[in-house]
Amino acid sequence: MTNNENLLSRITVNPDVMVGKPTVRGLRITVEQLLKALAGGLSEEVLLEEYPELEKEDFFAIYAYAADLVNEEKVFPAEIAL
Repeated sequence: MTNNENLLSRITVNPDVMVGKPTVRGLRITVEQLLKALAGGLSEEVLLEEYPELEKEDFFAIYAYAADLVNEEKVFPAEIAL
């Protein structure tokens, strides 16, 4: 298993946990929740204090997960006829 695959194995999707949103290691902490907190200016250190069940590697996993989603994104130019 490559390092990226190992990291991504920390991201789990279970329809019975958080309505199927991607979570960290099956915890009730979503990838979305952590990304929004980080984007809002909270540091990893603060989040590790607020959620002691998290591990430093979980942040690497959510970054790898987000990078994979962006990598799969396709952008097509649109022409608008006037």
